[in-house]
Amino acid sequence: MEQIYLSVVIPSYDEMANLQKGVLDKVEHFLSRKKYSFEVIIVDDGSTDGSVEFVKEFIKDNPNFRLIENPHLGKAGAVTTGILNSKGACVLFSDMDQATPIEEVDKLLPYFNENYDIVIGSRKSQRKGAPWTRILMAKGMIFLRTLLVNIHGISDTQCGFKMFKREVALKLFGRINEMHHNFKKVSGSSVTAGFDVELLYLAQKMGYKIKEVPVSWLYVETRRVSPIKDSVEGLIDLIRIKGKSLGGGYN
Repeated sequence: MEQIYLSVVIPSYDEMANLQKGVLDKVEHFLSRKKYSFEVIIVDDGSTDGSVEFVKEFIKDNPNFRLIENPHLGKAGAVTTGILNSKGACVLFSDMDQATPIEEVDKLLPYFNENYDIVIGSRKSQRKGAPWTRILMAKGMIFLRTLLVNIHGISDTQCGFKMFKREVALKLFGRINEMHHNFKKVSGSSVTAGFDVELLYLAQKMGYKIKEVPVSWLYVETRRVSPIKDSVEGLIDLIRIKGKSLGGGYN
């Protein structure tokens, strides 16, 4: 069997609005024109809006796509499940809204030929179309992350467009899964800043070489972002990471 070159993991929780916009068609159209082999793994995170049925219909005509149905574990659990079930030599996770479009993968892949283990998309100071509340949240997160968690050399930890060498992905996410005890069921939307921060902090602790690459990003309106709630949860996550680090939890 041919070795799959690229795995794309897309978490999905009540994403019918984005699915109806044709985001999967756009992903398929781009990747099917590439010379390398690929797979797209959609990890449903316990959706209740009909999006599971939508995806099932889509994959009937698109054999390079597959669906994994999770209980509702939150984005971190969904991404981890997809990564650990991937088969590609390179593994990318990307958001369903395609705020960073799949085409940006062309900017990341070349760096694996330069001995990098992880290549992450970065919006840097660009937040095109984002309201001031999102920009303020981003700046606050950067300040607190710098204050509490020493992630060096990375300006944007939160961009949902990250790629890993296969062996790195399996080791890193295997450790994340182990630390969170396979994750636990949550209620409501669960997309916290702590997941990306912890992932990159642990990657640096494990000695992996990370490259940050500017990518296009366009703000997509979502009802899941709550400036106050998400900021508080982000701060709690950073304090948790700091406490675990002081206690030797990342050694």
